[in-house]
Amino acid sequence: QGQLLESGGGLVQAGGSLTLSCAASGRAFSSISLGWFRQAPGKDREFVSGISSSGINIKYADSVAGRFTIARDNAKNTVYLQMKSLKPEDTAVYYCAAGRTLVTGRTTRSVEFWGQGTQVTVSS
Repeated sequence: QGQLLESGGGLVQAGGSLTLSCAASGRAFSSISLGWFRQAPGKDREFVSGISSSGINIKYADSVAGRFTIARDNAKNTVYLQMKSLKPEDTAVYYCAAGRTLVTGRTTRSVEFWGQGTQVTVSS
């Protein structure tokens, strides 16, 4: 089995930045895609960004493209999400995710492993 552990969430003012980290352990996560989803209160969990095992294929949701950057370090089994120009509508619980079809599928059905989530709150 595998485990994903997020860190880096918190409270930030609009226009600010945060970087989330997700440490993967327990299996060969370096060989599958990793990514991030988020869920705001009263809304469905939605895809934010995904990165393939090689790091070559990267996808972003339209709502975050140009503001968020995803990266991974396979030597450390860690994926990062750098978030800039944050907006109040980015407020949500952010979940780290892993799945072989995560980058192509970009839905919760593409996810095989979930982290426990980390809260990001952007104040106006």
